Amino acid sequence: MSTITQLGSLPLAGTKKGQISVSNVTEPYGKDTADIVSIGISLNGQDVQWKSHIPYENLDDVIEILQKASADRKASEA
Repeated sequence: MSTITQLGSLPLAGTKKGQISVSNVTEPYGKDTADIVSIGISLNGQDVQWKSHIPYENLDDVIEILQKASADRKASEA
């Protein structure tokens, strides 16, 4: 049985009540499946409209790509 543990949340830019929530999900796809990180987007602060599941084995690479995207965006705005 899956267990969801919220790791953190932050306001979603450009919305009044939106939230980004990051959680750990144990056994997300059934018994003995590996934990994943779940990133949920809620426009109203409650109901999740979008969700991504990222295996921990991919997390460092995803973070690296996101950091590059952020750096590229900042460079283009300068």
